[in-house]
Amino acid sequence: MISKDIIEAFSDLAKDRGVDRTSLGTIIEDLFMSLIHKKYGLERENFSVIANMEKGEIEIYQEKTVVEEVVDSVEEIHVDDARKIEKDLEPGDPFIEIINPEDFGRRLINTGKQFLAHAIRNIEKQSIFDYFEERLGTIVTGHVNQIQRDNVFVTCEKAELMLPKSEQIINDRYRRGESIRGVVLSVSKGPEIVISRSSNDFLLKLFEMEVPEIEDEIIEVKAISRAPGERSKVVVYSSDIRVDAVGACVGMRGSRIQSIVRELNGEKIDIINYSDQPEVLLTRAIAPAKPINLLLDEENSYALIVFDDDDISIAIGRNGQNIDLASNVTGYTIDTIKLSEYNAQNGIVDSNSIASVDSFSEKQISILNENSIITKDDFKNKKEEILELKGFGEKTYEKLLSSLEQDIKLDA
Repeated sequence: MISKDIIEAFSDLAKDRGVDRTSLGTIIEDLFMSLIHKKYGLERENFSVIANMEKGEIEIYQEKTVVEEVVDSVEEIHVDDARKIEKDLEPGDPFIEIINPEDFGRRLINTGKQFLAHAIRNIEKQSIFDYFEERLGTIVTGHVNQIQRDNVFVTCEKAELMLPKSEQIINDRYRRGESIRGVVLSVSKGPEIVISRSSNDFLLKLFEMEVPEIEDEIIEVKAISRAPGERSKVVVYSSDIRVDAVGACVGMRGSRIQSIVRELNGEKIDIINYSDQPEVLLTRAIAPAKPINLLLDEENSYALIVFDDDDISIAIGRNGQNIDLASNVTGYTIDTIKLSEYNAQNGIVDSNSIASVDSFSEKQISILNENSIITKDDFKNKKEEILELKGFGEKTYEKLLSSLEQDIKLDA
């Protein structure tokens, strides 16, 4: 029986492609409606198709009107022919004719296979779209399928996911077939599914996976800032005073944080204990540098942080990375200043500064400061550099050094 053969053949195809029987039934019904339109014309609306998936039967009904004179044989039936089926029918009555699927012929059914393949592809695409749309913001695992200059394509759940260069970790290295994880960043029709390893969300989800207290809402991740693959800062808060937020995120002997660091190829992670006091939060966020003083403008979320001259480079970090991360994670615009510069701007003389020694003239102090010779130690340890400066001969240097050492003895 052709209808049973069609359903069985299509069922096998649908099963291989992950299409459920209900959706397959709809496809078959749409398929035969397309065949009907092809045979009788698109304007015909007096047909209905029912695919009985349980019985393996396709039922096609054609509704006609009983008439005494037939003008359109597709929509009308002569009263004499109708009465051969039902004796009591009168002109104007509806008449339902059952059509055998075999009447469409093998050729028409074969042309319908293209329709079926197209319909199944659409269902597959919609199924993939729905599956990943529900997983927006969650981590998925797949296998690297194709590597291009700007994109890496990952196979996951019979779908191809795209990992753009902008969403990759700078020191990631990919090999075909290897397992890879990323957070679902966006899903659009097509479907086009974009995953990310460089986003803050990816790091957040890794913490949620590794730290049960976050999932249990005992610990809250307040803010994240990343330089993907290099360094990140994560602000955490515990709603339970008995639970140390930082300790819980680090784990026993660093087990939890190390698992995250391995996934991120060695990215350094600073975990910061949250405080509602800006000066405390900023002090923690700017680590490993240690501020000497903080000047805050809370209304404009601005901070000027004073550092020891030797610590300023640590505070700023390579290419400004540390200060940028601290600024992003606290929401404050941060400027840094050396202690010596801050003191000079405010007329404060540091006891360790050469400006505190009476024997140095203002011109000499200015020349030395311009050449990064600011402290007494600088003057003692940079003799060769100083002798190259205009106005600083051997005798002048020795005279100033003697005054400086005398000043140091008096301070002691």
